[in-house]
Amino acid sequence: MTFELATYLPYLVNRLGVRLALAFSKELAAFGVTLPMWRVMAALHDCREASVGRLSIATSIELSTLSRLLVAMERRGLLRRRRASGDARSVLVELSAAGARATRRIIPTAVRYQEIALRDFAPADAEALKAMLVRVYGNVAALEEEARRPPQPRRKTVSAAGRVG
Repeated sequence: MTFELATYLPYLVNRLGVRLALAFSKELAAFGVTLPMWRVMAALHDCREASVGRLSIATSIELSTLSRLLVAMERRGLLRRRRASGDARSVLVELSAAGARATRRIIPTAVRYQEIALRDFAPADAEALKAMLVRVYGNVAALEEEARRPPQPRRKTVSAAGRVG
């Protein structure tokens, strides 16, 4: 197998992500929102309410970073946090009315960036690309999940000659 940076998938995905994030972040600043804040707002807009753990997965923001971000967003009135009924350790998060309004104002800008990125793509090709990226993400997530599992002890086998291996 050969290696060419120009066609190396992690490089291409990162290059695209950085360029989109920089441009979109500049526009988000006009709303007083950072890109990580937007990811939380978009995730909550999509599911209405989520646990901190689910938000961490949906936004790809590490739990400790997300916890600090949620405190800041709550102070700014963008969201509400509350304990889940029946589980004192679980915290549920939802957009406040102000957070929902801000999200609705930002969505057209987010949609415009998607349209720019997919310009000149046939609708079927755009949908196929998004489906493939979801699949690639799932492959990488499965690999990460596998790496988190404790190693399984090797089973001892007995050879035909009676040796244990």
